[in-house]
Amino acid sequence: MSGRAGSILRASGPGKRAAAPVTGSPAPAETDEPATLVSLGDEAVVVDPAVRARARQIAARLAVRRPRRDVTARRGSGALVSLPYRGSSDEIDLDRTIEVLAEHPVPEDEDIFVRERMRTQRSVVLLVDVSGSMKGERIRTAAAVVGALSAELEHDALGVIAFWSDAAIVLNLGDPVDPEALLDGILRLPARGLTNVAFPLELAATQLARVPAREARALLLSDCVHNAGPDPRPLAARLPRLDVLLDATGEKDIDLGRELAAKGRGLCRVIHGYRDVAPAVSEIFAGR
Repeated sequence: MSGRAGSILRASGPGKRAAAPVTGSPAPAETDEPATLVSLGDEAVVVDPAVRARARQIAARLAVRRPRRDVTARRGSGALVSLPYRGSSDEIDLDRTIEVLAEHPVPEDEDIFVRERMRTQRSVVLLVDVSGSMKGERIRTAAAVVGALSAELEHDALGVIAFWSDAAIVLNLGDPVDPEALLDGILRLPARGLTNVAFPLELAATQLARVPAREARALLLSDCVHNAGPDPRPLAARLPRLDVLLDATGEKDIDLGRELAAKGRGLCRVIHGYRDVAPAVSEIFAGR
């Protein structure tokens, strides 16, 4: 399924059915509700100025350092470029270096050129749980995380999906990012309903299908208390990579969060508040 920014994909049908346990696991539950695309206009709520100010304050305090070079790139991955030597590569670009030495017979360090593979643009889809179980302080922290990450990933392709039993595409992958507007967009979504983790995973897989798998990933911020929609585990396995920030400040399902990350070939890090977010995300994005 796909959607445009400012749209909600809503589970619909004759009525919500009681969630049934997934065979082999006591954690996730399943329902069979379909989804439709509806306007987001009527869903916004008025944001308390104090809530907005606090969320922006938290976002400003979260800093995730973005790697500039992919030092683990395999041959054939990323753009091979010629750069002045900075101690990070031992593959000398002889042609370029000889050209420079012809003009500067007594070379300086910067006159030696090496070949390095530069990181291609990353494509990251953030999946933010705004369900009823993520209300109050948890949703304010989630909004702040989105604001901080969107600012840090401004030179990469970013998409943001907020979800509960339905889902809102807040930012389509690759659209221009305005961190404050994105933060406000998350805050204006009402915290309500059940938690359908499968739906945003499906949407993220669709958005990431059109970009190189090596630079594509999804980051799930949720308590992982899945109680609506199909089993999310097969959908996690469809993603190029899925990492999980599991909010453990209230009700949570740590086992499911870890299983989703394992099936998505990513990491699961448990966070107990916004102060845990920066080191967790730094670890998740280390080297990639």
